[in-house]
Amino acid sequence: MCGIAGFCNFKGDWQKNIGRMCDKMYHRGPDASGVWSSEDHRVVLGHRRLAIVDLSPAGAQPMVSHDGRYVIAYNGEIYNHTSIRKKLVAEGKAAAFRGTSDTETLLEAIAAYGLRDTLKMAKGMFAIALFDREERALFLARDRVGEKPLFYGILKNDLNNAGNERSFVFASDLGSIAALDGFTNSVNADIMGDYMRYGYIPAPYTVYRGIWKLEPGKILKIKAPFDKPEIESYWSMTETAVIGQKNRFRGSETEAAEELERLLRESIAGQMVADVPVGAFLSAGIDSSTVVSLMQEQSARKVRTFTVGMWEEQYNEAPVAKEIAAHLGTEHTEVYITEEDAKRVIPMLSGMFGEPFADSSQIPTYLVSKITREHVTVSLSGDGGDELFCGYNTYYSIDRIWNKERKVPGVLRRPASAVLGLAAASGKASLATRARLLGAKSIEDMYLRSEIGEGLKLITSGMADSAPDFGCWDAIQTRRAGQTWMDTYPSGLLEEGQHNLMLMDLLMYHPDDILNKVDRTAMAVSLETRVPMLDKDVVEFAWTLPLSYRQSGGVSKKILRDILYRYVPQELMERPKKGFSIPLHLWLKQKELREWAESLLSPSLLAEQGLFDAAAVKKLWDDYIMKNVWRPQIWYILVFQEWWTERKVESRFD
Repeated sequence: MCGIAGFCNFKGDWQKNIGRMCDKMYHRGPDASGVWSSEDHRVVLGHRRLAIVDLSPAGAQPMVSHDGRYVIAYNGEIYNHTSIRKKLVAEGKAAAFRGTSDTETLLEAIAAYGLRDTLKMAKGMFAIALFDREERALFLARDRVGEKPLFYGILKNDLNNAGNERSFVFASDLGSIAALDGFTNSVNADIMGDYMRYGYIPAPYTVYRGIWKLEPGKILKIKAPFDKPEIESYWSMTETAVIGQKNRFRGSETEAAEELERLLRESIAGQMVADVPVGAFLSAGIDSSTVVSLMQEQSARKVRTFTVGMWEEQYNEAPVAKEIAAHLGTEHTEVYITEEDAKRVIPMLSGMFGEPFADSSQIPTYLVSKITREHVTVSLSGDGGDELFCGYNTYYSIDRIWNKERKVPGVLRRPASAVLGLAAASGKASLATRARLLGAKSIEDMYLRSEIGEGLKLITSGMADSAPDFGCWDAIQTRRAGQTWMDTYPSGLLEEGQHNLMLMDLLMYHPDDILNKVDRTAMAVSLETRVPMLDKDVVEFAWTLPLSYRQSGGVSKKILRDILYRYVPQELMERPKKGFSIPLHLWLKQKELREWAESLLSPSLLAEQGLFDAAAVKKLWDDYIMKNVWRPQIWYILVFQEWWTERKVESRFD
């Protein structure tokens, strides 16, 4: 696990600036740092190293291929690199290797087979910068599902605007790009509708104009003079889902569970390989318990497991996790967090994410990562189980509501939705959700409407002037420019409604929220996280399963339960799920956090920005303080304000 950075055509002090970019992401790789520059300094690659495999200098980066043609700066792990290395040797493509790192294997495979074919055979998580010295082309690539981040774009500044050339930049950390001399890219107000809708900024957008997120499964190519990037896919979650559903698994549910267990066992065995200590996150949930069960079953020693607990009983899963750990025989560590812990973490969030990100579970995720890093360098997690195996209750409830409402003709439902919307707009907020759902055109549209929230009415009208009143707002109208995957998802792409909802989440929510959160919080403490359920073979097999093997009669993740109950008693697992959340609605009323929040929501600061509607924000806060009405948009605004004040962004939005 590492951090990468670089630029092309940078006109300033290239050594100082690449050093600054690397220093900004020191936490991603505290073990070593490296820089490579072309002879004319027009292409510069930087790297920070967290040594996991081959701790020797033979694994240092940036690394030049044996033939001298390619230079790579790479962040991630290729779990099947040993088999790729054997293939290279067997085919006479590589005579000898300098060390045992997956970086060298990846680089020599690219030299032998090309980047696209190498990525197709590679199983792992990665963000790659590759410079082809012969073709004078820079390639950026990101793993299939979005475990590792990669930002890129064009600098908008006077420093680099000599002639017609602009600087092309990239990094694992958005803050590394913002740290460059003369960085003046303005805040992109067009994304604020989506941010206030979801609590994060969906790819390919970032908070800055001209700076983008490379999407999962993509390769970007930019040739000298480095001004026209081209992007192509080498793997697609959508295509994988469509192909999988057209080629359904024909065996029984028991046979499916046996095959999935085999694939998970293989994935976990590969991801437990490291030259440093390895452990796992363990909650009271099905996903992490399954991963830990299969880890312990294959380990000759006790697996190290880690859990975060809350003193508030209704949020606390630590006691159940402790029982699971005891049953499996792991070496277990738990840490309880408090409001005081949250107060210490909140000022750090802006630096962790580089842009506003408001999934409040970022706080416990950071804290469990911090305690985990005190004992191990790598931790496996159970992420991906909900999206791949139909684990969210929302999938079932939306499917149930849609199947009921679709029986009423749309020509009747939509006018009723408008009437309810007017009632909601006049103050009857309890009707707002019902109004939105009633106007849905499809199950996919209903899913979007269920997640709209009340964000847009908090934005100054000039910032979201295309959106009608919240109560009857159409889910498709999210911004003045551009749309997310959610808004362009083709209705009925997959046969079952719940399969479509799962795919929608895997296209945006999972990479842009869940994986984003895990990567940033863990790397903030130099902890590498690995996600066995996102193994290529596991994902592709999951999409061949009938819906009934994943969810039936309100029972979620059936096939994972079939596997887990071979290792953990069923009665230990079948308890109400509490989720990985914190009681923000309680903590923000405490004196110190309340003062912090109210300073960020002051009318003078809001007026200076000209972004949020001060009156609407005041009502939101007053409803919370005086009436105990909690809405997640409170946290969304506070996170944005903290980022804005920390970055001292100009009070102007383009």
